[in-house]
Amino acid sequence: MHVPGLPGAVHRRALEVGEQHLPALLRAHGPARRGAHPALGGQRHLQDGLLLLLQLLREPCPARQQGDNILETSFLSAAVMLVKALKQEHSTRRYRFTQIPELIQCLLAILQKEPNFLATLFRQKIILVIMELSKLQPSLKPVVKSRILQTCLQSLYMLPPMEMLKSCLPPLDLAPDVMVLYQKSMQALDLLLQTFISENKSMDEMCFLLQHTEPWLKSDKSHECKRVVQTIFLLLKYVVDYVKLTDEATPSMLGHQIGLLMLLWRDRDPVTQSHSRQCIYLLLQLLIQQKGSMGQFMHLNKMKNFEAKALRRSEMKFYNLVKALDRSLTPAQHTQLILTLLGGLCSHDHLQCDLASQLLLMIFQNQSIKVEQVAEILQGLFQELPSIVFKNILQTMMKAVTVLGTQHTQETVEVMLSLCHPSERQVLPLWKALANNNQLARKVLMLLYMKLKLRPPKELVRLSQQAELISLLALGTIYELLYTREYKATVRWAFAGILVGLLTQLHYLFELDVVEGISDYQEDSLEVKPLSPCRTCLEALKGLFWTTNYWEVFAYLQLLRGWELFEHLETYTEGVTLLARAMAHYDCEVKAVLGQAVISLKSSEERDNIVAILVITEFLNSQELTQYMSRRAMDNFLSLGLSSPNQLVRAMSLKGLTSILMDPKKVVLLRNQLAGLLDSFMGPEPQDLMGLMGDLGDILHSLGTQGIGATSIKMAPALLSLFEDEQAPVRGGAISLFGDVVHSGGKKYRPALKRQAFQALVPLLFHLVDSCPAVVMKTKLTFLRCAILLKWEFRKELFGKLAWGHGLGAENDIFIYMVWTAGRLGGGPRSPWSEARSSRPAGGEQLRQLPPVSHAGVDLPGQPPQKPEADGHEVHRGHPAGLLYRPLLFPEEGRPENLQEILGGPEEGLRLREPQILPELSGRHH
Repeated sequence: MHVPGLPGAVHRRALEVGEQHLPALLRAHGPARRGAHPALGGQRHLQDGLLLLLQLLREPCPARQQGDNILETSFLSAAVMLVKALKQEHSTRRYRFTQIPELIQCLLAILQKEPNFLATLFRQKIILVIMELSKLQPSLKPVVKSRILQTCLQSLYMLPPMEMLKSCLPPLDLAPDVMVLYQKSMQALDLLLQTFISENKSMDEMCFLLQHTEPWLKSDKSHECKRVVQTIFLLLKYVVDYVKLTDEATPSMLGHQIGLLMLLWRDRDPVTQSHSRQCIYLLLQLLIQQKGSMGQFMHLNKMKNFEAKALRRSEMKFYNLVKALDRSLTPAQHTQLILTLLGGLCSHDHLQCDLASQLLLMIFQNQSIKVEQVAEILQGLFQELPSIVFKNILQTMMKAVTVLGTQHTQETVEVMLSLCHPSERQVLPLWKALANNNQLARKVLMLLYMKLKLRPPKELVRLSQQAELISLLALGTIYELLYTREYKATVRWAFAGILVGLLTQLHYLFELDVVEGISDYQEDSLEVKPLSPCRTCLEALKGLFWTTNYWEVFAYLQLLRGWELFEHLETYTEGVTLLARAMAHYDCEVKAVLGQAVISLKSSEERDNIVAILVITEFLNSQELTQYMSRRAMDNFLSLGLSSPNQLVRAMSLKGLTSILMDPKKVVLLRNQLAGLLDSFMGPEPQDLMGLMGDLGDILHSLGTQGIGATSIKMAPALLSLFEDEQAPVRGGAISLFGDVVHSGGKKYRPALKRQAFQALVPLLFHLVDSCPAVVMKTKLTFLRCAILLKWEFRKELFGKLAWGHGLGAENDIFIYMVWTAGRLGGGPRSPWSEARSSRPAGGEQLRQLPPVSHAGVDLPGQPPQKPEADGHEVHRGHPAGLLYRPLLFPEEGRPENLQEILGGPEEGLRLREPQILPELSGRHH
């Protein structure tokens, strides 16, 4: 049937005529049913009726005005008549009405034009007509159903709240009962949903229907949320009471929909709260019915009755319901539930956020999370973390991460390594959460250490895969955790393993030839950019000593520029040797590192053997080594190295076997040799001072734990006299060797060596501005070693100034540290500084008898000589050493001034800088 386009009022008239002729067409359907071919005849008449309706509504109507609903009313009346005829014909289920989707689309178009108030039963009639049409064949496609659900839900849920429905009506002659209209419209929607689930009795269909309620479940408007939850409740109750689901489908999205309902358990509307909880019980009942578990069904009913009597504020009902869900949901559904609750953490509603976090914590504590769920859950949490608004919610989730990490430690660590590059630091809160449990933190570091050792050979690593190597991700993570307060104790516990792992990792990176960026690193740069793998490894190595407060070892290498040895493969072994020497000297974790080195010596990897043998041979000079391992055991391990295919390992093993610890008879020979060299060194005109000092240093190092006894008392003054030698190499060699001597005399001679060290402080202070950079470097180390021997306060702060301080301000601070600490503690039992507190001391005479400030090697730039002081010395007032000659340091008898009064205590002294302290001292002088 074709009706050509009709203009304006003629179109309305045509539709009215069609409406008049439709009953006759439908009445003709009756006799046709009773003919020889009822199916064919009936179907033809019904099809003609549908075509007439569709064709008339399709025609354009240019004159149609807003509010003119004559056409829609006529069309709807005709559609109602058609549906009634269809209901009377029981055989219509055998017919196939291909025009149904198009007719439904026309009805939905009318429904969308309905105003946002209730004055007629239009909504109810349209929904009921669609419901009846959906029962016909062929079944509606999901896309058509989806369009129906979206339009119907929007039309009803977006109506104003109940208390405002009447006030929203326009002026009418006869005001309708809006409550009745609303109830009938909502009942029509309930019937539509019940029809859909009755036509397809499956859990998939249930999830399909619930999926369309999601926008309204998330609505910020209370009345919209209340309406949708009531609709879901009535639908679920109908299904539980009257529908038996035919299949055992387990759609994962059911978990998501359960999660959305759970987030309403603390809604401000009590009706929404009640309905959302009942919805969960009904869904659980459906799941249990699917499984056919009568025991679980009875338990659910008992739990429901018990919790109905419980206090509304009680959290016990939540816990029992969470346990029931954990038992009933599949892993996929359970994961979707958790991901939905994670999304609830980002709400700006604190009640909902708190509910989501508490539910998640319950789920995690219930130990219901399977291994295969961990990755998706952590990835979901990681995505939501930046959007969490409330601090206490974040704290609760960190507790949950701790619980998850305790249950699935390995999987948790592996997933967290893959979330982002460690340098980006967004994942750091999750790592911190794993440190809330001390045992868990240790497991985490152990796993990172194991990941660090996953080093595929170079030939198996493609260039594009280098950044993704698990060992590099573990390396970056360890570097970040070194500076994380929560891991401080754990890093100290795992010090030995981390150290050996980092040393070996650096050698591996040299093998891969990924050395880019290792040498151009600037410590004082404010630019933040990711470190290269090699630089990360080296900075982690340095940070390991600094953060565990083994700063003396760090300082030893820093002031000797020893860390730079690790920047090249050619000097790598020298760096490891120097580091091990410093550790042995300061007794830094010798026992633990020795144990790790022995394990590495047994490894099949050559790089492990190299690191191990370098560490072990230097540790043979440790004063405590014999307490940790017998000579026989050490002999066995060193002999093991002799069979290594690596030449360096064999050579170092042989060196270790010839050390004095393994061959004590060599002590006498070395001491005799030392005595001969010392006679030559202290002679009137010694030859080849540099060679003699080098030999003396080698013997001191070889003697190690045996020390040099009284010889050190003789050597120290002789070396002190060479501090002012005109040749820079001699000055530097004497200063460096002096630091070794004062540390090699043993405990018996330590008081005397402290006095020697104290006497060297002022000359060393001058050489901090020596014209030769090499002398300055050695002076800084020896100055610090003297401060450590004398047990100064602020030793670590002093090192900071020596290592990174520049200019007059830094020199001034170094001087203040020296004066303040020495003035309090003194340099020994009868040090000059200790006597300075009561009268003009012998130490004062020492200072006044010093040579002029401008002595060999010290270049004090930029100022002409000052006028002589009373004692005839020239004083360079721009250099802190010049302050030594001021009466401030030697107050007259009876004056109350002292350093503590001036500085106000050690803390204030540390805060004072050049602009404050120098004027203060100058004021006292004048």
